[in-house]
Amino acid sequence: MVLGGDSAETTGCTLTGRDAAMDGALNALYGGGGRPGGRGGSDRSAGLGGSAPSVARWLGDIRTYFPSSVVQVMQRDAIERLGLSALLLEPEMLEAVEADVHLVGTLLSLNKAMPETTKETARAVVRKVVDDLERRLVTRTRATLTGALDRSAKINRPRHRDIDWDRTIRANLKNYLPLPGGDGAGTVVPERLIGYGRAAQAVKKDVILCIDQSGSMAASVVYASVFGAVLASMRTLRTRLVVFDTAVVDLTDQLDDPVDVLFGTQLGGGTDINRALAYCQSRITRPAETVVVLISDLYEGGIRNEMLKRVAAMKASGVQFVTLLALSDEGAPAYDREHAAALGALGAPAFACTPDLFPEVMAAALEKRPLPIPDKETHQ
Repeated sequence: MVLGGDSAETTGCTLTGRDAAMDGALNALYGGGGRPGGRGGSDRSAGLGGSAPSVARWLGDIRTYFPSSVVQVMQRDAIERLGLSALLLEPEMLEAVEADVHLVGTLLSLNKAMPETTKETARAVVRKVVDDLERRLVTRTRATLTGALDRSAKINRPRHRDIDWDRTIRANLKNYLPLPGGDGAGTVVPERLIGYGRAAQAVKKDVILCIDQSGSMAASVVYASVFGAVLASMRTLRTRLVVFDTAVVDLTDQLDDPVDVLFGTQLGGGTDINRALAYCQSRITRPAETVVVLISDLYEGGIRNEMLKRVAAMKASGVQFVTLLALSDEGAPAYDREHAAALGALGAPAFACTPDLFPEVMAAALEKRPLPIPDKETHQ
């Protein structure tokens, strides 16, 4: 299919029916015709007309002709290439779009400009995406982290009622002694007792998610908010969620609903990582049992040396410090390589992380074992 020109002239054949409609929808966006729904530079270009109804019709067309994954890409291109963000402030437009993480990021960036008539529709769109993400991520995250917390809480001198007999027997099979009589009976000598202390159901670890809410981190903010809600639902973790630009906002009291968290963010603006880390550092009460996760592209607008000193101080006190350059499925991110290298020199390697890998990263941090860094191209 040829975009931006007359297919009959360039290929010698004329498209009809569904093929022509698909070509028109594509040409409206990629053929240089302006905006969806109007008239473009060629006679058959649909163009991207400025009215919400015409754009809504175009959105309906592409959902008819293309799979969801393609629709999301085309919507993103329309918003970025043709400046359609303002039209997302209208309820009828929001009802027509295919919701995904990128659309949520766009809506959050428009949050302050959004009229009251649109906010409920916008929340419904965000809720749909959040619910989909939770269904995808919650079970594996809880299972992975519960296992990590159980292993980190294992003790070798438990009280009798706290003995994990299954693990104790397995650990002592080498100490099996057959009983006299030769009937196959025997006993296991439990030289090593394995169990869980009475505090097993109490808080075992503190987790602080420190999230850069600059505009380039939109997808990461969405995923981090969902993960924050999942972590907060685990009684053995005490989770704090902090977002920052040049100011710092603690959204911990909203963690029971990631949609509230997301609408409490303000995408865009500058970045002061040092100030955010200073706040997080002030909330640490059990350094050896604390994991701090900084999610940022590291383009620091604050005091670089102070930022690095804070990271070094936290690590020296026993804090497990993790730096994620992105938490998304978007591939290798843009980031400040100098700052990433400096953190790596402190023993805090910075790397990009997909949502599917995040539970494994957190499990490793909770157990104080090496992090599963995915790709040398995306970390320092």
